[in-house]
This record gives sequence, C-alpha cells and structure tokens, in this order.
Amino acid sequence: MTSAAAEHLRVACPQCLTPNRVPAARLGEQPKCGKCGAALLDGHPVALGEESFDAFLARNELPVLVDFWAPWCGPCRAMAPAFEKVAGELREQVRFAKVNTEEAQSLAAQHGVRAIPTLVLYHGGREIERVSGALDAGGLRRWVAQHASA
Repeated sequence: MTSAAAEHLRVACPQCLTPNRVPAARLGEQPKCGKCGAALLDGHPVALGEESFDAFLARNELPVLVDFWAPWCGPCRAMAPAFEKVAGELREQVRFAKVNTEEAQSLAAQHGVRAIPTLVLYHGGREIERVSGALDAGGLRRWVAQHASA
C-alpha cells in the first residue's frame, strides 16, 4: 500500500452504502457522505439486513463489529446500551452494526450464528473473531481492543 493510500480509509455510508474516502487524520471531524450527506461515523450502530450486510462489510476499511441479536432475547436487550455506548466511544476505530436475526434468519445461518447475542468482528470482509453471550461496556471495550488490532 502506498503512503497516500494509507492516509485515506474507505468508510461506507450507513444510509446509502456509498464508499467514501476519508483522510485517516480527519476521522474525528464528523465526516459526511459525499453522495447523500449523512454522517459517516455518528457513533451509533448501523442496522444491517440481508440486502446491506455484504456491501457494508466490503466497503469499510475499518473493522466492523456485528451484534447478531433478537428483540425477544433478554441478554441482547441488556447488552444493547453497552453496545451503543462503546460504539460512540470507538467510532473512529471500529464500525458497529446490528443484525436482527428474526428479520435476517438466513444471514445468521450463513454466518454460523447458533446463539444470541453473538458478536462477530470482521475486517476486510473476513471474520476475525467471535464471542457469544452478553458483555458489559468494559468487557466489550477489552474484547474489541484485543481483537480489532490483531
């Protein structure tokens, strides 16, 4: 990779999925999508479904942490505030996303999700690591720090 390429990262828009080249040094300056104007890194998890999942993973050069969850799952609901909080804290380093397994059952099956909540970390479109079970904010931060830089 050239030094010029290393200075920019591809970041997918959470609204229209357009890949945007963002200078790495400006990730903290609230970049907006060049096509639709949406905030690229607003600190909130992106809701993904079967139609958007692959494109979102492929169009991001930042790691993507996906929470496979369901509305009826007590541990999923209990972990949701921690997931949202850490998404805001780490928005410049990792993209956070959620997949409702009730609405995207075939996507969960395709990715081997057998229990929820399951967190799967992807980078370059490939799975890096996964963990099943709810984590609190501190546990989530530690798990991401351990695996996102690997």
